[in-house]
Amino acid sequence: MKLKEILVGIEGLKVRGDLEVDVKNIEKDSRNIVQGSMFIAIKGFEADGHEYILKAVDQGASVIMAEEGVNIEIIKKIPEDVTVIIAKDTRYALAICSCNFYKNPSKKLKLIGITGTKGKTTTSFMTKAILEKAGHKVGLIGTIAVYIGDKKLEDSDRTTPESNKLQAIFAQMVKEGCDTAVMEVSSQSLKLNRVAGCDFDIGIFTNFSEDHISEKEHPDMQDYFNSKLKLFEMCKKGFVNADDLYSSKVPKLVPNCEITTYGIDNFCSVLAKDITITNSYVDFKVKIGQKNERIKTCIPGRFSVYNSLAAICVGTALGATADNIKDALLEVRVPGRSELVNNKKDLTIMIDYAHSPESLENILNAVKSYTRGRVISLFGCGGDRDTTKRPIMGEISGRIADFTIITSDNPRTEDPQKIVDQIEEGIKKTKGKYICIVDRVEAIKYAIEMADKRDIIVLAGKGHEPYQEINGKKYPFDERIIVNDIING
Repeated sequence: MKLKEILVGIEGLKVRGDLEVDVKNIEKDSRNIVQGSMFIAIKGFEADGHEYILKAVDQGASVIMAEEGVNIEIIKKIPEDVTVIIAKDTRYALAICSCNFYKNPSKKLKLIGITGTKGKTTTSFMTKAILEKAGHKVGLIGTIAVYIGDKKLEDSDRTTPESNKLQAIFAQMVKEGCDTAVMEVSSQSLKLNRVAGCDFDIGIFTNFSEDHISEKEHPDMQDYFNSKLKLFEMCKKGFVNADDLYSSKVPKLVPNCEITTYGIDNFCSVLAKDITITNSYVDFKVKIGQKNERIKTCIPGRFSVYNSLAAICVGTALGATADNIKDALLEVRVPGRSELVNNKKDLTIMIDYAHSPESLENILNAVKSYTRGRVISLFGCGGDRDTTKRPIMGEISGRIADFTIITSDNPRTEDPQKIVDQIEEGIKKTKGKYICIVDRVEAIKYAIEMADKRDIIVLAGKGHEPYQEINGKKYPFDERIIVNDIING
């Protein structure tokens, strides 16, 4: 594609060189540059892409885009036959250039964006299932993986991909016949313009609570909320949780988006009633069309009602029938999100991605509300991450669970025993019964041996991850397999 076509819609550019040059691909990583590439330098949290401009030129980049304020000495060293562009914001420019390069594929899809602190993944799988029952071919982009229909393209390393990769995925979805795409939209992706230029049809706001507050993410809760709010400035239609204090503010804050509310406790357009929660499913009544329908989904917990309601709202907006919705929600399963593991002992063993204080508290409170026996909590904390949450999570589990097994998660480069010790400091503040078993396989074995059929074992933290990361290496670690290997002997 000609460079001048790629730059359409970006204002305030300064250019030196030929705008008629052909561009083979767009990259922000100099290691992926080939002859004829366009390299867009971005100041990242770990590295500054401007330091790799000359390397990109050496590897064959025919176009370099840098941000205002770049070291002029670097620009002077770029050969005259390489086109140089200076932009106000190269992150935003990367997104718009990528949209143009792939011919704006999101405009050819019904694009549904889901944001919120929790529930994004489950809601996205539920929405995809409903729309597929209604006859749509659906692509999905999220924390777990990227899918086109039933085909998994790749596992995800972040919730929302970088903009050039995102547009390439959309283009593949269009090429393979998708008419709809469902994607999790993280606050970071909104703040850092990864989804700039995307043509969203529908937005969902699941809920909002403290998370992602750090130097590399959001400085405070207001910045975190404002970032999520951007999605609804890009949408024609939105669905928000009326029971959540923050997300319920969205209709007044984004008057140009047509907002519908859903919930359980507060006044809303789509209301769940007559709710039953067990350790293997939830069911509830909701009005679909002119009739009250009973919905059942085999993902237990009150939060599953909220996630189901959000998915129902999207489904009905895009033509799904009550039968489509009922069948899809009954069958849907989400890897690592309140996922029940079938086993020969008929024990209730749940795998959940809960890896923050709030998510651990939520899942333990949820299962505590409907479990007849004991809640057995097994978790650790990731290494090279926020250390302050470790004792907090220990205290939460000690307070809520009937028994806690403190173990490893992904220790990465840290000593796993040290992480366990820090979690233990918190649980000691409670009267909760616990044991520390650093080896996660041995910890799971201990949980299985102590449980009976009335109890629930919550394996928290790793969720869908099929690996354990130790000293920079990822080892196979799929808890579904491990559970059944232990039980089958």
